[in-house]
Amino acid sequence: MDLVIRGARVVDGTGGPSYTADVGVHEGRIAEIGRIRSGGRHTVDAHGLALAPGFVDMHAHSDLALLRDPDHSAKAAQGVTLEVLGQDGLSYAPVDDRTLAQVRAAITGWNGAGEDIEFGWRDVGGYLDRLDRTGIAVNAAYLVPQGTVRAYAIGWDDRPATPAELDRMRTLVAEGLAQGAVGLSSGLTYTPGMYASGTELTELCRVVAAYGGYYCPHHRSYGRGALDAYAEMVELSREAGCALHLAHATMNFAENEGRAGALLALLDDALAAGADITLDSYPYTPGCTTLVALLPSWAGEGGPQAVLARLRDDAEAERIRYALEVTGADGCHGVPVDWATIEISGTADPALGAYVGTRLRDWDTARRLLVEDRLGPTVLQHVGHEENVRAIMRHRVHTGGSDGILQGAKPHPRAYGTFPHYLGRYVRELGVLSLEECVAHLSGRPAARLRLPDRGLVRTGRRADLVLFDPDTVAAGSTYENPRALPAGIPHVLIGGRFVMRDGKRTDALAGRSVRRTPYRGR
Repeated sequence: MDLVIRGARVVDGTGGPSYTADVGVHEGRIAEIGRIRSGGRHTVDAHGLALAPGFVDMHAHSDLALLRDPDHSAKAAQGVTLEVLGQDGLSYAPVDDRTLAQVRAAITGWNGAGEDIEFGWRDVGGYLDRLDRTGIAVNAAYLVPQGTVRAYAIGWDDRPATPAELDRMRTLVAEGLAQGAVGLSSGLTYTPGMYASGTELTELCRVVAAYGGYYCPHHRSYGRGALDAYAEMVELSREAGCALHLAHATMNFAENEGRAGALLALLDDALAAGADITLDSYPYTPGCTTLVALLPSWAGEGGPQAVLARLRDDAEAERIRYALEVTGADGCHGVPVDWATIEISGTADPALGAYVGTRLRDWDTARRLLVEDRLGPTVLQHVGHEENVRAIMRHRVHTGGSDGILQGAKPHPRAYGTFPHYLGRYVRELGVLSLEECVAHLSGRPAARLRLPDRGLVRTGRRADLVLFDPDTVAAGSTYENPRALPAGIPHVLIGGRFVMRDGKRTDALAGRSVRRTPYRGR
């Protein structure tokens, strides 16, 4: 036996009662559970600690962070052993040279400009190969990003796809799935993905269904029209016969205060009719995105350089302002923007760091910052409602996702704190979930959505992706004032039986690998 963990409170990921047992690990898998009389080459005294399956971050933006930061304590220290990348319809594969340059510019606020990354890949398999060659801190799965696929096949034009273009997109999605992606993502308030019709999305989801993957949309509105936007995704997935996972499922803005019940009723009706639906959420009220994402969709037509040209043109900038402040831009979920709710969390140019932590006063300030930082600013949107957050996290198909943007001088604390915040705040302090229920939301349930039969539960034969934490002290260290502080009460994290966190410190292990759902041979 390589390792024996003695006297742990086993919270096995099923949601069932916890129990006390020893757990033995051998050759990267759980070899024995119970009273283990023999010793191992290494032993951990786990009395007073809970032992759970490693946590799965169902909505991560670590696409470049895993390559540039071998430490990656932002996630490893939380007990995260698997992240799902390629979110919100925009990432770095599949691409050609033109599309890669455009995507890098469009999501600088999410991942940085990538000037420190050598982009040697162009397809999904190449990106996953690169993760494996580099060596990564935690495991990673990937969603084919629909917006990137549309940019590749069509460009950044707001128009329907031609039959040939739709065929090209189907092929790109199929190739990505064949190379190991677990599904398809969309960002339907982000250009160019938002230009897709429901019919176009349904056709792509038929491809996803054929490969046994799932569709993960950031749907068309989390504000005005949110319920209609959710309903569109439910109907689309039904029509395509495709599993549905709703990204960062929230009900935000004043229009939706106290309306989580209406969303959950919609989902319950669909589940009762046989739909395959899950969702993820983060346990905080503010959202986080890029400042440019708030602009109306027409302002993004033509790509990032066209956006900058419109912002520099006074007449076009006035049109954008009117859409934002008066009619409600689709990029801002159809709600007229309240600048006082928009807090700058980061800029691409460090020289503009004085903006970080300030609330935007008006459109002129926002416009100037977008131009000077070349669309780089990230923002916190203070538009959420605590009662909605709690109601949604209780639902039986809920999973955890940080939606953590690691860029910026003052990122959202969810990037460093989501999983211990669930366990400390919403389990121990508030009792919104029991410990057993919460662990199932963060491990067993997401592994089932990903259809990974050897992960997500403490069972013999499963991969030894495990986290040991103290239920009495676990807590997020990250705050809005100090968002990169690491959590408390999580001393040990193992991936494939190797310690990535030991005694509360990051080891030098790069134990993560790409997690591919379909057979694939690297180049």
